[in-house]
Amino acid sequence: MADNPVDTPSTATGTQEALAGVGVDDGRDLAHAAVTVVICAYTMRRWDALRAAVNSVFSQSPQPAQVLVVIDHNAELAARARLELRGADVLDSDGPAGLSGARNTGLAAAAQPITVFLDDDAEARPGWLAPLIEPYRSLDVVATGGYVEARWPNLRPRWLPREFDWVVGCSYLGLPDSASIVRNPIGANMSVRTQLALDAGGFNTAVGRVGNPPAGCEETELAIRLTAGLPGAIVYYMPDSVVDHHITPERVRFSYFMRRCWHEGLSKATVVRLAGASAGLRNERRQVAVIIPAQVVRQLGEFLRGDVGALLRVGATVSGLAATAAGFLTGRVRQR
Repeated sequence: MADNPVDTPSTATGTQEALAGVGVDDGRDLAHAAVTVVICAYTMRRWDALRAAVNSVFSQSPQPAQVLVVIDHNAELAARARLELRGADVLDSDGPAGLSGARNTGLAAAAQPITVFLDDDAEARPGWLAPLIEPYRSLDVVATGGYVEARWPNLRPRWLPREFDWVVGCSYLGLPDSASIVRNPIGANMSVRTQLALDAGGFNTAVGRVGNPPAGCEETELAIRLTAGLPGAIVYYMPDSVVDHHITPERVRFSYFMRRCWHEGLSKATVVRLAGASAGLRNERRQVAVIIPAQVVRQLGEFLRGDVGALLRVGATVSGLAATAAGFLTGRVRQR
């Protein structure tokens, strides 16, 4: 969850300046950006999506200098990836099972000053990479994030409130509409300064997804740690950097929605333990106090005007808030 828009960190513009800012032959050779893209994968069920994600990275202009596919403890998937994903370096995760361990493996193997993370079920749109790395012209920027658009299996569920699109790993109502300083990026479309992230210890394996349980928040915890450790450091949000996130049918079920909210609460409890309540809940407080109440009032108005789906969205909002709060309180009690 993000803060309000502010000015961009530099007045210079353009792709050439952005690429020069991360070490691309002083801007004269734009064939490859000085960037490593890391895509982590763990299941054969997402093979087609993984292949599409890799192809979308190689279709960028300029292409990244290095593409790493990190396989999270799945020998069959690793063998197929090495055989078919031409141009990408395929690595086996050498960390604990889970997304954080796999991302740390990619981070450690990255040979470029900027490491970009793309989910294995997301496709980068043309022109995705340049805006994502543009803010690094400012030395204050330690991480960036872009916009994540949901690609639904059919139509968007009528009951799903837009302020809860984070449940499916996508950008949600409450994020800024323009380039802005934020607390943290969304993990499906983010980047970090490689060495700074390594020096900070990488992603905390106590947080984040391991297999199917819908946990999260590992990028939130790392972003808080990066900015807390460097005076003046900022995370920058670039909505012009867009990826399409494929949403599988099971993720549009209300049961998944409730489980995801519960696990988000558990994860937030861990983030608060690691980073403190001030940073760990700063954006969530604004979302609960400002964004969600305004949307509930708006949805009730739409219901009175005949939109039955609006009442479903109000019900999902109340249920999602309750599940998240219950997960958070459970996590805090377990810690004690």
